[in-house]
Amino acid sequence: MKVAIMGAGAVGCYYGGMLARAGHDVVLIGREQHVEVIAREGLHLETQTFDERIGAPHLRASTRADAVAGAQLVLFCVKSPDTESAGESIKPHLGADTLVLTLQNGVDNAERLRTVIAQDVAAAVVYVATEMAGPGHVRHHGRGELVIEPSRNSEAIAQTLIAADVPTEISANVRGALWAKLILNCAYNALSAITQLPYGRLVEGTGVRDAMHDVVEECKAVAHADGVTLPPDVEAAVRRIAETMPGQFSSTAQDLARGKRSEIDHLNGLIVRRGTALGVATPANRLLHTLVKLIEDKAHGAL
Repeated sequence: MKVAIMGAGAVGCYYGGMLARAGHDVVLIGREQHVEVIAREGLHLETQTFDERIGAPHLRASTRADAVAGAQLVLFCVKSPDTESAGESIKPHLGADTLVLTLQNGVDNAERLRTVIAQDVAAAVVYVATEMAGPGHVRHHGRGELVIEPSRNSEAIAQTLIAADVPTEISANVRGALWAKLILNCAYNALSAITQLPYGRLVEGTGVRDAMHDVVEECKAVAHADGVTLPPDVEAAVRRIAETMPGQFSSTAQDLARGKRSEIDHLNGLIVRRGTALGVATPANRLLHTLVKLIEDKAHGAL
């Protein structure tokens, strides 16, 4: 299968690397600093069970959106604020039968992408801990499961991913699963970013577990008001993150450490906006969103 990874950062490089390792024809579309190294040396994929370089003939890299041409599957991994612009950039190059699978944080990216492109778009919930340890070097810290929503090609894509050692499940309630993942991100991302602490150390801080509980309860109230059916074990899933990924820094923490804008508007910020629209108070989420935005604005000279 020919696969294109649009927005090949830590998440995209991990899944692209796994598919290339299984023998599929994969192109990683990403930033020039990564593309140059991957073109020269291959992708350095460091996981808990193997440490390999993966390159030609199964894996190549490009900075150009038209590299998606001919792909049967596009893993869409760009940051949430870039969803529409990235969708427009690949739109002219997609085949009629291409499936675009969104592997992004947030709950509305697939819906937003469908307003831009006509091809099948399916949302996926991603449970993986990864980081870019250097140019062309992705480090996998744990997990790797995907939950994808039904589409015309979802069954075949799921079997392809499973055969590449990517546990994959098809669920009719991907909206609920996306919201459950959003709640995990709202509980951990901002706090990890503000403190620059990994999850395991973060939860040992004074008052942190109580603060996270407040964040989660607000998120659940907004989800309920929005008609979302959440899985029954959201609180337990939040607790498990620190246990299963103790050394992981949130993606928001990684963005702030590199002086980049984060996806906080699509995490705690989304909860604040939806809460306001639905009449649900979200003071804990509002404070976390405000603090992260202050850090970003200061770093970018806006304050």
